[in-house]
Amino acid sequence: MKTRWIASGLAAALALPALALAQPAPTPVPGWQQGRPESLASSPLAPNAPKLTVTPADQVPVGKLTLPAGFKAEIYASGMPGARMMALGANGTLFIGTRTIGRVYAVKDGKTYTIASGLQQPNGVAFKDGALYVLAINKVFRYDGIESKLDAPGTPVDLTAAFALPTEDHHGWKFASFGPDGKLYMQVGAPCNICSVDENRHAVLLRFNPDGSGREVVARGVRNSVGQAFHPVTGQLWFTNNGRDWAGEDEPQDSLGVVRGMGEHFGFPYCHMGTMQDPDVKGRQCSEFSPPALLLGAHTAALGIRFYTGEMFPAEYKNPMFIARHGSWNRTQRVGYDVVNVTLDAQGKPSMRPFMGGLLEGNNSLGRPTDVQQMPDGSLLVSDEQMGAIYRITYSK
Repeated sequence: MKTRWIASGLAAALALPALALAQPAPTPVPGWQQGRPESLASSPLAPNAPKLTVTPADQVPVGKLTLPAGFKAEIYASGMPGARMMALGANGTLFIGTRTIGRVYAVKDGKTYTIASGLQQPNGVAFKDGALYVLAINKVFRYDGIESKLDAPGTPVDLTAAFALPTEDHHGWKFASFGPDGKLYMQVGAPCNICSVDENRHAVLLRFNPDGSGREVVARGVRNSVGQAFHPVTGQLWFTNNGRDWAGEDEPQDSLGVVRGMGEHFGFPYCHMGTMQDPDVKGRQCSEFSPPALLLGAHTAALGIRFYTGEMFPAEYKNPMFIARHGSWNRTQRVGYDVVNVTLDAQGKPSMRPFMGGLLEGNNSLGRPTDVQQMPDGSLLVSDEQMGAIYRITYSK
């Protein structure tokens, strides 16, 4: 009996390590919580949940929008949940990417089409030589001759292997556009709120040949850019950048940058666009990196950017930028939820002024501007992700 008891006790003891190994792994911290201090562990601040259902046109708050004198806003298209980044086809088709809902839309002659669905955050859309390029987190597709087959796009050309992009979800969604050199520009964000990164792989602006070859790093140390545009005169690449969270309600600020040399470094993760030395990542100083061209407000989530080159708006708007500020979550008093206009003086120094407001009432947001797109007639489109709608802004004396 005693021998049996000892044997059973020994067996139980030997089983303990196995039981310990069988315990479930701790739940990983969500990306948006990374860097949150213990003092804010009970903070109610959290990312804004996107609306993924259709908003009826009569509930889209176009009547709430405020604009400078002479400007007017109307609904260009609606009924597209999650509408975000935009690209314009050669024949006037508007293509729209999304994130959470996984769709790509098209709008032509007042009719809306779904080009693709079930994709992993297909935020990036770009158009060249009759083809639509769609960049999801884990796929790159090209839809040839798309404007003639919106009803039945068919099977796209899969360029995923050629581009070989990272596939992390966090800040993995793309903004894509073709530059004046014919190359496809995009970003790969940092896969975290704040962390050390491979400076050739994450927190970079990239360019490729349209077939995915010829990868080059255009800029490093750019935490999360979801908007880039080329100056119509100088050809310089300007970009928006979102700063980290959980470092204070008023810092670091989101920013506007300009690339003056290939491979230029803008500071992440050590420094946030020259404005704040990061308290959690040590090793290098802000003085080592390129500073921002303009600060755009803390946590305003500056996203889509375009230079205006049309003839409809007054002359003072010719060549300045429009920037959609998606709106804050990591701030008690919300900011952003608007479109701003950025002008450059004779020395190229930028300054910011309000343009489209009205979507923030007190501390409640009515919509989330995400991208801007100039149309051939000179009007300006603004996508509203929360409303699943596109606003059209026109001007008349």
